[in-house]
Amino acid sequence: MVDSDGFRPNVGIIVANDDGRVLWARRAGEDAWQFPQGGVEANETPLEALYRELREEVGLGPADVAVLGATRRWLRYRLPRRMIRRRGSRCIGQKQIWFLLRLLADEQRVRVDRVARPEFDRWRWVDYWYPVEEVIFFKRQVYRQALQELSGYLQADDWAGTGTEGGPAAVIPPAARRRLR
Repeated sequence: MVDSDGFRPNVGIIVANDDGRVLWARRAGEDAWQFPQGGVEANETPLEALYRELREEVGLGPADVAVLGATRRWLRYRLPRRMIRRRGSRCIGQKQIWFLLRLLADEQRVRVDRVARPEFDRWRWVDYWYPVEEVIFFKRQVYRQALQELSGYLQADDWAGTGTEGGPAAVIPPAARRRLR
């Protein structure tokens, strides 16, 4: 699904541990690392896509995480010309709602091999700002924007009272709850 401007709706997922470090995953068979992310399907909300992609890409379910917040609006990046397909729908980039999650479960629950064709083959914890300089160049600005906007949720003194999605501590903007058509 591509919108009228040529952007594919997508969710970006930042999973943080109790130390404020974030889950960084390596694309299967490549030397390319990124946050988990994935497309929003027709008739699906970004919040629903978050949980589907979380399960598919890192094996976690809703009970394993708490949603701390989401970006207020769609963040966009353009693909380099060489990556734009000439046939089919003209996708020039992605627009993303980013979610910051706190891992509630033991990190042993993170599994990148739960689907037939895994997106990732390894993962590790990295410092919060590390991904901005390490992700592929055309995603850097969006990573910077998402991390900047969501960083305040990690600066709370006490994570122990954080609610799960829909709880008092979760901040889910309207854009993340709208069903795409």
